[in-house]
Amino acid sequence: MRTSGVAPGTHVSAMDTGGDRVHHEAMSQSEPGSVRRPSRRTVLIGATATTASIAGGLLGSGGAAADDHSPAPGPGVAVRPQRPDRELRRLLGELDRGRVEETVLRLTQFGTRHTLSSQDDPVRGIGAARDWIRDQLQASAAASGGRMTVEVQSFVQPAGGRIPVPTTISNVVATLHGSTSPDRVYVVSGHYDSRVTDVLDFTSDAPGADDDASGVAAVLELARVFATRPTEATIMFVAYAGEEQGLFGSQFMARQLRAGKADVQAMFSNDIVGASSAFDGTPPDPRTVRLFVEGVPTAETAQQTANRQLVGGENDGPSRQLARFVQDVAQNEETGLRVRVIWRRDRFLRASDHVSFLQQAYPAGRFTEPRENFNHEHQNTRVENGVQFGDLPQFCDFGYITRVAKVNAATLWSLAQAPGTPKDVTIVAAVLTNTSTLTWTRGAEPDLAGYEVVWRETTAAQWTNVIPVGDVTTATIDLAKDNVHFGVRAVDRDGHRSPVAYPQPSG
Repeated sequence: MRTSGVAPGTHVSAMDTGGDRVHHEAMSQSEPGSVRRPSRRTVLIGATATTASIAGGLLGSGGAAADDHSPAPGPGVAVRPQRPDRELRRLLGELDRGRVEETVLRLTQFGTRHTLSSQDDPVRGIGAARDWIRDQLQASAAASGGRMTVEVQSFVQPAGGRIPVPTTISNVVATLHGSTSPDRVYVVSGHYDSRVTDVLDFTSDAPGADDDASGVAAVLELARVFATRPTEATIMFVAYAGEEQGLFGSQFMARQLRAGKADVQAMFSNDIVGASSAFDGTPPDPRTVRLFVEGVPTAETAQQTANRQLVGGENDGPSRQLARFVQDVAQNEETGLRVRVIWRRDRFLRASDHVSFLQQAYPAGRFTEPRENFNHEHQNTRVENGVQFGDLPQFCDFGYITRVAKVNAATLWSLAQAPGTPKDVTIVAAVLTNTSTLTWTRGAEPDLAGYEVVWRETTAAQWTNVIPVGDVTTATIDLAKDNVHFGVRAVDRDGHRSPVAYPQPSG
């Protein structure tokens, strides 16, 4: 995409930009296709900036029609959703409702998938389900040209709580290794264990169609369509066990990733994504998926708490930025779903596998259906007074699960093909002024085009204004930091944008 409306090193005056005050110091030139290394440069954007000279740069053709949030008076132009690129549209078209249905039905046929059930019965129990999921992922990996690998990650969970005896727990993981940024990681998951009313009952049938064969079906279908395509960053497709007993599978994996200093920039749990109707007399809602994201980070440090209390940002943790990104790239006619963001870590008094990643300071969220029917979750299969209880496939909407998979696919593709979330983003506070200077570290992506500063009023839920600032590592905006929130996002040459990074005060 176009990286600037002016040539690198050009001195741009207010007259050149129709009233904007923009100052570019010289930057080094580079060969086409090589990484452009900027010299020290600053950008000053005036409070009345409204011209197309800046907007026509990094905004390029990646935008779409304006969303529901009008820009605030001041610098920049309206933030617009990122439209799916051509390859993403092809990928979304390959997600197969029939395969989703087949997966859900097959998983319900293992009788029970309780974590404490048989590990070695070839027909019934969690071991048989584990092996079947592994085989499906290996079949997908066979079409990847070596880019995707599959492993069964097993460990022994000590006795305690809902684990009465030491128990082997196995996660099934397919890793699609990135081509240019393999150390940047995104994780998408469902859990394949199931349960009935008594959480320790591992013998009764526990079909677990909605909770959570639906999430596993989405993940398996995602792995299949992604396997045939190279991605710049790494994506891990995971089926966890031990979720119903205490998030044990995801806790183990998240801790392993943290211990290995993995750069996990997003994690999504798909848990109970199977029903578009609650079957309780309320109208079905087949075009909405909920996304739960925390505000104040679970793993916030004492210094981060102190900073937040001094400058605000309760609604600007990394997971909230992730939710804004999801709405930006995945809420469109190609996915067919509205993403209803819920500003909570999870449902009341409950938790899914994304919480394990939040505990390790990784951004994460949880997708789930619009309205649950609790007669169909964590229940023994039975009929009482003419009411069917149990988590049965007859209550699943397989077209809806496919649309949820599309939301995941649009999000993961947009994340993996874009530059990473900017790092070391700060807002200079050493000297109090009525302008705001932001700084960040330049990313190493070979197709990095530059950066955009976004801002919004403190009472606005979404970013409203964007200022493309070019391939720089600092920008000064003629707005008082006391009055608005700022963020920084990266853009590549094809117009893919990263999630926003919220600045921490420096100085």
